[in-house]
Amino acid sequence: MPLRLVSFVTVFLCGISTSKLHADPLPRSISTSRQFIVYGTDAPLRGAVCDLAERTKSKLLSTVRIRDEWKLPIVVNAQYPQANAPELPAASLTFSQTGFGLKIQLDLIIPLDVNAAAVQRELLRATLLEIMYRERTNLPPGSAYMQPPPWLLEGIIADEAADPAQLAEPLRTLAVPEGFMSLEKFVRQNPDLLEPISRGVYAAYAHVLLEILIDSPDGRSRLARFVRVLPDASNDPFVDLRAAFPALGVEPEKVWRSAIAQALGTQRFHLLSASETEQQLNDILHLRIGDRGQAEKNYQLHEFPQFIHAKTARAALRRLSLDLLLLATRANPLVRPIVLEYQRLSALLSRGKTHGVKARIDRVNSTRAALAGRQQRIDDYLNWFEATQSLTSSGAFTDYLRAAGRATEPSTRHDPISLYMNSMEVEFGVER
Repeated sequence: MPLRLVSFVTVFLCGISTSKLHADPLPRSISTSRQFIVYGTDAPLRGAVCDLAERTKSKLLSTVRIRDEWKLPIVVNAQYPQANAPELPAASLTFSQTGFGLKIQLDLIIPLDVNAAAVQRELLRATLLEIMYRERTNLPPGSAYMQPPPWLLEGIIADEAADPAQLAEPLRTLAVPEGFMSLEKFVRQNPDLLEPISRGVYAAYAHVLLEILIDSPDGRSRLARFVRVLPDASNDPFVDLRAAFPALGVEPEKVWRSAIAQALGTQRFHLLSASETEQQLNDILHLRIGDRGQAEKNYQLHEFPQFIHAKTARAALRRLSLDLLLLATRANPLVRPIVLEYQRLSALLSRGKTHGVKARIDRVNSTRAALAGRQQRIDDYLNWFEATQSLTSSGAFTDYLRAAGRATEPSTRHDPISLYMNSMEVEFGVER
């Protein structure tokens, strides 16, 4: 009897403990549309995730012109990094059939230096999945599901996060025909394999493609239909894109390159910095002139006595004058007077007038050198101040520092003793 009594008491206490665990569920917050149910122990974190989720969904709905008629709730588990589970991924999306319907669950590990765009990308992915499968709740268990196209995710995020004047900025380094990626290659590219600079170029391409689709006839309605039928897409995303948007025509690459050129053309109305103006001015002032069947040579403007009588000199000087005039429209205000002086001098030389030009070229070269030296000293001071005196980080090198930190981190052991020691370090605030 005592043994039976002890066994009964043990089972009874275990039942009480189990019921106690079920009686205290993890705290949760529900977003304003009630679609996002966010679990987590930190109330401000839950509120921030709810707000970001609603803003992300609002941007998506306004882009594709779909009403907020959600049918599947999205469960989000938001927590800070745990020392006893260092192997957990930053984001994990689970899409499954539970027997009572489809379930969408997003597990987020949010560090203190969180990348808001990365969290927004995962929330957008989950929201797109709900739109794609809201009418397919009878999906058999174990069925594979289609992922939203990454260019659509990046295009919507870039359209919301970046200044429209800066969206095409990464493409300026590729402003040559052979530097542009083809539309077919871009649609099939995986951005998760790209480093930060290439990721910025990918986002710029994605924004250009999204603008092409939205601006096409009946573009937003076609984009909404494209999203809804994504579960039936083939293994060739380029073919599916052309079928969904006839406006791409029989020559989609031509439409693609024209849109990129137009996006780059919008940058002409934005002023260059002093260093950018100096760089372009230095490139323009190099003249290539040949005479009497001889090979072309490179000349500076102050070397005009050596080439002024060449047969092709006047045509080259007229082109130089036009290029300088175009540069003056975008030049930094500090450098614009220098650009205009070079333009006037090249115009005089193109008409064969050389009187007093040599002295004026020497003066403008001296002024340009002095201004460049002063600008360099200002940049050096600002870099020194940011590196040693600023109390906040600019964030310009966050991606590189994060990658470098991961590369230098020692390998983490996952045996029970190591996990226990890691949790004790966090508990007592021990620094390594």
